[in-house]
Amino acid sequence: MRRILLSTFCFFAIFCTASLSAQVKTTKEQILFYTSGWKGERFPDGRPKIPDSLLQRALDVTLEDLWDYLTEHGYHCQYEGGWQALHIEKPMAGRALTAQYMPARPDMVSAIKDEGKKEGRTGGNNMWPINELQNGDVYVADGFGKIVEGTLIGSNLGSGIAAHSHTGFVFDAGIRDVEENKKIPDLNGFYRASDPSAWKDMTLTSINAPIRIGRATVLPGDLVIAKQDGILFVPAVLASAAVASAEFTNLEDAFNFELNAAGKNGAEFEGGWNRAKYQAFAKWIDQHPEKLKMTRDEFKAELARREGHGD
Repeated sequence: MRRILLSTFCFFAIFCTASLSAQVKTTKEQILFYTSGWKGERFPDGRPKIPDSLLQRALDVTLEDLWDYLTEHGYHCQYEGGWQALHIEKPMAGRALTAQYMPARPDMVSAIKDEGKKEGRTGGNNMWPINELQNGDVYVADGFGKIVEGTLIGSNLGSGIAAHSHTGFVFDAGIRDVEENKKIPDLNGFYRASDPSAWKDMTLTSINAPIRIGRATVLPGDLVIAKQDGILFVPAVLASAAVASAEFTNLEDAFNFELNAAGKNGAEFEGGWNRAKYQAFAKWIDQHPEKLKMTRDEFKAELARREGHGD
């Protein structure tokens, strides 16, 4: 009995000691836990690695068509609007690398700084996520909406983001040096507002953990699609199907526009999608194969799905 008690005591002592050590960077095992549905390639840190070709295709679909697919599959908290941008006219797509910031308090800042030293990190902790970025990433940060003294980057850190990701950032926070950041090649960014003040009384608390951006939940590896009318965070496991569905809807619209222009679409303008109309649509695609960005198999699968739903 004494041996059992001693073993139990030792187990809890080890457990409690381990739990006292926290990592700023989320472990690979934790990322795998949150993204277990993803069966494709991953980065060494565990994040889903959505193919570059899909990132490119995502630039050409509308947020509304993607949003329709997500809500149909139960994802109602993936959109956030109300942004300013370095280049609002340029859409941006990439893989999410997430970071969370909180108001600073000395004891927490000290502990995070000590943990950063153990992890080999240097400089202010608003630099740490930038060093983790890979080509095609979007640095997505929850800065709790802080703007005055909530400027997560200036032009120096902006150039660092461009050098690492060649894509950009999404900050629920402010930035500074907008004029200089706009001149940096390979950099776009969406943020709440600009302010001349420097970053102050904030601290990084996590890298690659689940975060909140407004009314959206973001996981590391999500497909980030930022356009002038807002931003969608698409779960990696749904990204390919969501983009293909949005492309299909775009083709339906193009077919409808042609019918409307010719006065052949009846009084509904966009509806009336029955089997006969889908058959005519499929023939139209055969006549315009250059319009397909998805594979033929993807098109046939989506066509069958929509015919079955009588969309």
